[in-house]
Amino acid sequence: MRRPVKKRNIPTPDIKFGSERLEKFINYVMLDGKKDTSRKIVYGALDFIEAKTGNKEPIEVFEEAIRNVGPAIEVRSRRVGGSNYQVPREVRPERKQALAFRWIIDAARGRKGKPMHEKLAEELMQAANNEGPAIKKRDDTRKMAESNKAFAHLAW
Repeated sequence: MRRPVKKRNIPTPDIKFGSERLEKFINYVMLDGKKDTSRKIVYGALDFIEAKTGNKEPIEVFEEAIRNVGPAIEVRSRRVGGSNYQVPREVRPERKQALAFRWIIDAARGRKGKPMHEKLAEELMQAANNEGPAIKKRDDTRKMAESNKAFAHLAW
């Protein structure tokens, strides 16, 4: 039997917008413990979004992007007999958020030729509009789960 999910450490709300989710995102952007640098990147991206969109609140664009990128279903490997099967599973909300953060950050880091805060802002805006590499990753995950629907009966 699986052990129960432990009580998670909830980060304190961020300084500027008072959002716990944004503070967690800042922690995901952070490299080598440089939290101040990651804060500058994320807040710079949100300022960039505000300047580009004008009428939209940047925190709303951020929330919409996270909602859009989070996958509803994914595949997990399951060994049955002598072979491995890719079994489709629903994604828990915490994992959905973690995957969304990871995919957005990876897509932003993969872009070339601009400062990180601009790359992150563009990625967030594209994700909020259901476009871009992070959304493509979500769609690929869903397609993989759809194609392995035959093994859903092996779910544990």
